[in-house]
Amino acid sequence: MATRTLSRPVTGTERWFEIKSQIHGKLLNSLTPEQLRALNREGMRDQIGLVVEKLVAEEAVPLTVAERERLIEEVLDEVFGLGPLEPLLKDPSVSDILVNGFDNVYIERNGRLIETNVRFKDTAHVRMIIDRIVSNIGRRIDDSSPIVDARLEDGSRVCAVIPPISLIGPVLAIRRFGKKLLSTEDLLRNETLTTGMLDFLSACVEARMNIVVSGGSGSGKTTMLNMLSRFIPEDERVITIEDTAELQLQQPHVVRLETRPVNIEGVGAVTQRDLVINSLRMRPDRIVIGECRGPEALDMLQAMNTGHEGSMTSVHANSPRDAFGRLETMVMMASEHIPDRVIRQMLASAIHLVVHTVRLTDGTRKVASISEVLGMAGEMIQIEDVFLFEREGISRRGRVVGRFRATGYRPACLERLKTYGIHLASSIFEEVHEVRDR
Repeated sequence: MATRTLSRPVTGTERWFEIKSQIHGKLLNSLTPEQLRALNREGMRDQIGLVVEKLVAEEAVPLTVAERERLIEEVLDEVFGLGPLEPLLKDPSVSDILVNGFDNVYIERNGRLIETNVRFKDTAHVRMIIDRIVSNIGRRIDDSSPIVDARLEDGSRVCAVIPPISLIGPVLAIRRFGKKLLSTEDLLRNETLTTGMLDFLSACVEARMNIVVSGGSGSGKTTMLNMLSRFIPEDERVITIEDTAELQLQQPHVVRLETRPVNIEGVGAVTQRDLVINSLRMRPDRIVIGECRGPEALDMLQAMNTGHEGSMTSVHANSPRDAFGRLETMVMMASEHIPDRVIRQMLASAIHLVVHTVRLTDGTRKVASISEVLGMAGEMIQIEDVFLFEREGISRRGRVVGRFRATGYRPACLERLKTYGIHLASSIFEEVHEVRDR
């Protein structure tokens, strides 16, 4: 990762920031806010060029042609973008950008964290970038509200935390979403799952089975929801509900809803539960909740049990069994008076399938299991694995090797699939697919 500093060491990083700040300041002083708003990036380039030439003449600053162009680009990034983060945002291979204070920036590329030599000038510089992000979407961050979730124009998800909550200065985490959606072919080529698993999942979506995608942070839950949604028929009305909009459904009839935090007066919040309740009045065929985190789980289960089959959601969990435990706790957040057994019965009745995703030590994502929910067995929810990924070890190059295999269990839902005219080959439930280093 190349740092954005002068090519000549004698100039120094601090001097470079000083020069850039002077140009930025002179530019803002020479143009009115109205003129700034009227100019686009290319129009501003000419203005910055004039300021650079004037500064070089006044200060006798030795700049090469390459340094001059780099300086112009960086000032443009300060005016129109997110400053030092712009090169990272333009790099399609970067999936996460993690700013830990002004002088410590990491990225995730191909599932691995890498420290960069990208730096901000100081803490105030980071705060300025954070303020720009949150103000663009009408939110705020200050001492009374030191944590904020936001979204960039390209759909990237942003979480910012400032002191006194953060002890290392302003912290910024940006989860990137590629401009190109991963296709089913991409997932198969990356060995995220097998053709048989894909055929089974697509059939389950078409047959309007309710699906929960579980997994840890960064394991590919949103990618999996996007992939599953592609098999929803185009003549159905789909409503998506999210805290921060990330889903990218491709159907023509999609209504996207997003929560809203409290305003500066401390009122006006719209929660996921509010959106789920109101979505039921909007004539949805299916409801897709980006991630269940709280009491909206109760309303989601009721929707799944009352005519909105084929709905989907995701939940943070370490296993399919843990996913039910998390959902049970969320339902209790909505009502403490529902007995545990009743909650489990609701879960067992509403949810048909759990798809569990993992991110492995080599950065790859896999569908670790696909499990069918069979109902209650005594006091417990009965689930049966249909497909598993079995990790066998690490290759010499550090790649995880293993195999996808069908467990041999023939899902009870095959009868349901037949009523939709879907007939899957029996060989799907006997396949074994080896994952080896390449």
